Amino acid sequence: MIRKELWRFLIAEFAIRIPTVKGGFGMAFLSRTTLLRFVGLAGIAVLILGAMPFSAQESGAPSKEELAAITARGRKLAEYEAAAAGGTNAMLKGKGAKGSVTRYIAQKTDRGWVVDFGSLNDGRDAFLVAYEATEARNSRGFKVQMFDPARADTGFDLVGALAMETCLGDLGEAGISYQVAVLPAESGQLYVYVLPAQTDPNTYVYGADVRYLVSADGTKIVEKHGMHKALIDTSAVKLPSGAKLEAGTHGHILSDRPEDSDVLLVLARKPAMPEYVGTKNHRYLIHTDGSISELK
Repeated sequence: MIRKELWRFLIAEFAIRIPTVKGGFGMAFLSRTTLLRFVGLAGIAVLILGAMPFSAQESGAPSKEELAAITARGRKLAEYEAAAAGGTNAMLKGKGAKGSVTRYIAQKTDRGWVVDFGSLNDGRDAFLVAYEATEARNSRGFKVQMFDPARADTGFDLVGALAMETCLGDLGEAGISYQVAVLPAESGQLYVYVLPAQTDPNTYVYGADVRYLVSADGTKIVEKHGMHKALIDTSAVKLPSGAKLEAGTHGHILSDRPEDSDVLLVLARKPAMPEYVGTKNHRYLIHTDGSISELK
């Protein structure tokens, strides 16, 4: 049941409701001159997101440091996703042994992003790297090296792959395809993000995502944080003639903060546009550089 306070905020603030395929309502901002013509057009690419319950302390006003930390994690996640996509495109031009690649691990190094493709060995004490994609110096692509036999890695690749398996085992069968990212946390532990996979170039899928905090050896879940419940499938639609989409918006019904993947959404979306996030107690604007402002 959607809280009345949030509905009043959304209707008053955004002025437009659009039905969506997953239930609930979507919202979109248009330039002022075309807003009225857009009312009633169904299917634009945002809807209200549900998230897992927030803790009591989250209902208070967020500090600048807290919002900056969300931005920092979201930016790192966006970098990871971009590197993984670039490395994968480069790797697929090569031909490896069937079954030699079951997972990829990306890591930012002094020489740029490196994406390793391979699988855990039978003893689960090494990650066998079949391909390594290294970011070119001009950052316009990746160079790929193949290892035959595979190179055994017992460092970040190993603990990253173990952490991914730990989290996917906890998640279980979800009925949708996921992509997984692993990033170092400030504590020496690992963040593992389980995100819906992008499988259609005309659709950006987001929501239904989880962030885990995992022990440094990749084997124990320290914290599980559900970012969003609803899966949003945003198909491309034609706007009315002369219309310009100015911003996106969605609401967190059970969460009182923007999420790391909200920042990822803004940084990955093309054309770039900001995102408004409404919660029961707060309103936020995520700018196109990923920074977050609380709206008064």
